[in-house]
Amino acid sequence: LELLWGRASLVVFAVFFNTGMPSTTGVMEAIFNAQNLEFLLVYAMVGGVFAALVFAVSVVSIPMILDRDTDAISAAITSIQVVFVNLPVMLLWGALLTVLVAVALIPAGLGLIVIGPWLGYATWHAYRGSVKWLDKV
Repeated sequence: LELLWGRASLVVFAVFFNTGMPSTTGVMEAIFNAQNLEFLLVYAMVGGVFAALVFAVSVVSIPMILDRDTDAISAAITSIQVVFVNLPVMLLWGALLTVLVAVALIPAGLGLIVIGPWLGYATWHAYRGSVKWLDKV
């Protein structure tokens, strides 16, 4: 997914900056210029699609791989199924993750010392509550 996102990002840049990429010294001014509002919206939408895909694939697959002797494909499929069955809750969970990590990054990333383990613990319990197993381990 990372390679696809990189390619999509290059395509978006190529479409909106068809006269050439801005110089490295003025890239921030060129990108965040008010005249490039369409670029920012499209770039955010493309990034959001890839972020949603990564979230859907990994929200329960990573804890599942740690908990069970399962392969990545089965875990990813289970994760996608959990997201679609519990879509409103998962949208809220994704928004909470985004906001809490963004707030934790404000003090030079030091907030991750508190937020990281807390979200890890919460993610583990979200996985255990959303994936039901027939056998007990």
